[in-house]
Amino acid sequence: MMTKALLTGFRLGLLAFLTATSLHAYEALQGPTELLYWDKTNTYSGYTWFGVRGTTYLIDMEGHVAHTWPVGTNPHLLTNGNVLDASNNDPSGFPGFVEVDWNGSNVWSYLETRTNYAPHHDFLRMFNPKLNAYTTLYIANKSVSSNQCIAAGCNPANGQNYNTAQMDALVEVDMSGNVVWEWWFYNHLIQDYDATKTNYVGTGMSISNYPGRLNANITGMPVQSDWLHCNGIDYNQALDQIAVNSVRGEFYIIDHGNTFIAGNLSNSIALAASAAGDFLYRFGDPARYNQGSPPSILTNWTESTTGNKQIGGAHHISWIPAGLSGAGHFLIFNNAQNLFEHTQDSYAFEIDPYLNALTNDTAAYVNPPDAGYNTWQPPVANTGLNPKAMSKQIVWSYQPKASHGMTSHIGGSVQRLPNGNTFICSDTEGHVIEVSPAGDAVWEYINPVASDGIVKLKYDNWPMYNSIFRAFRIGTNDPALTGHTLTSGSTITGRTPSYHSP
Repeated sequence: MMTKALLTGFRLGLLAFLTATSLHAYEALQGPTELLYWDKTNTYSGYTWFGVRGTTYLIDMEGHVAHTWPVGTNPHLLTNGNVLDASNNDPSGFPGFVEVDWNGSNVWSYLETRTNYAPHHDFLRMFNPKLNAYTTLYIANKSVSSNQCIAAGCNPANGQNYNTAQMDALVEVDMSGNVVWEWWFYNHLIQDYDATKTNYVGTGMSISNYPGRLNANITGMPVQSDWLHCNGIDYNQALDQIAVNSVRGEFYIIDHGNTFIAGNLSNSIALAASAAGDFLYRFGDPARYNQGSPPSILTNWTESTTGNKQIGGAHHISWIPAGLSGAGHFLIFNNAQNLFEHTQDSYAFEIDPYLNALTNDTAAYVNPPDAGYNTWQPPVANTGLNPKAMSKQIVWSYQPKASHGMTSHIGGSVQRLPNGNTFICSDTEGHVIEVSPAGDAVWEYINPVASDGIVKLKYDNWPMYNSIFRAFRIGTNDPALTGHTLTSGSTITGRTPSYHSP
C-alpha cells in the first residue's frame, strides 16, 4: 500500500511535471489550472473577467492579473469602470447590491427591505430612456399566499405547496433606491382548471391559445417555493424590452417600455400586470403551453426523446449587441438538464426569434412552434447521441466533440465577441473557452480559485470545487477601461504561464 508520504511525493512530482510542461491526459481526473491553450492568431485579444469567492479578476490573455476588486459573486462591469455586484457571496440569494469604484470603495448600495421579496441570481444596471437616468433591475422571489394561489386557479389538491409559494418578480429601482417599476409572473397566469376564476381559458379554448401567459398548473410542477427559479435577465434599450430566463426550461421577453410610466409607480405596476405585460415571446419548452411534446423515456426504458423541449436548466440569456455577428439574436447557455438525452452535454445556443417556418426573417417575434423543427442527426456514429428535434430558430450552436467536454449542471454564460467568436463559461468545472464560428476552441482556461484556496493542480473533485458563475472577455478599448492604466502582474497562482498553442 502506498504510504501517505509516498502519495504526497507522487502528487508533488506530478504537479512539478504538469507545471513545467502544461501537459495533461485526456479523460483526466487531474490537471493544471489557468491557461491551457491559446491560438494567438484566431482569438479576440483583451482581458478575461470573472468573479469567484469574493474577488473579481481581470486577467490578460496569458492569465496575468491586471486588476482585482473586493467583490466576486456575479459582478457586472459598468461603463464607468465601477463594478455592480450582490452584497454577499451566494448567487442563489442576497439582501441587496453594492457598487464599488475602480479602487474597490463603495459608492452605492441598495437593500431590499420588503419582507415578501427575496433578490437572487441576476441584476443589471440599465439606462431607462423614459427617466433619462440609470436604474437597477433585479430578480426577486415574491411570496404568494395560499389564498392568492387558489384565486389564480391553482389546483387545491396541491395546497400543501402553497403555504411557502413564491413567484419571481422583476423590480426596477432608481439610484435613490425608490421602486419605479415592477412586473410579476403571478399577474400573467392562465388556467383550465377552475372556470369561475377570471384567468380561465374560456369556453372552447385551451392553454395552447395563450402563449403569452404561464399555466398555473404545469404538469408535475405545481406552484411552490422558488417556483420558476429565474436566473438571468437582460435589457435591450433600443427595444425597451427585458429578457428573463427560468431554469425550468424557458426564457421570456417582456415589454418594459409600454408598461412604464415615468413618475407613476401605481399605474406602471397596473400596466405591467395587464395584458400589455404578457410575454411577447417565449422559447424553450412549448409543452408548457400545450404546443409541443415533452421529453420522455421510451417504452423499452433504454431510449429517450427530448420531445420539442430545447433547453433545460439554462443560464444567462442575453441579446447580441448591435454591430456584432448575429446582432439582435439571443445567446443562452443551455445546461441541458432534464432533456432526457441519451448522452448529456451542455451547449451554447444562438436563437433568431424572428424566423418563420421558411426561415425568413419576419422582423417580428414568431412563436417557436410555428417556425417548426429540423431533425438534428449525430455527426458521426458511436457518439451515444440520438437524433432530436431542433428549433429552426436555433441558427448556431456549440458543443464540444469530446463527450461531456463542457458539461455544467448549473451556471454558465455565453458572449459574442467582435471578431465573431463566442466566449463560453462552463460553471461547475471552472472551464472558460473561446470558440470560432466553426466551433474550434482557440483559448481555454481553468479557474485556479477553489473552495480550499488557490490551486495549481486540480485533482479529482466534486463539481463546483472551482466554479465560475459567469466569465466575459473585455476588449482593450472597452469604455470601462478608459483612463485606467493596466499593468499585468503575476498569474493568480504565481507560476509562469505554460500552455499549448498551434
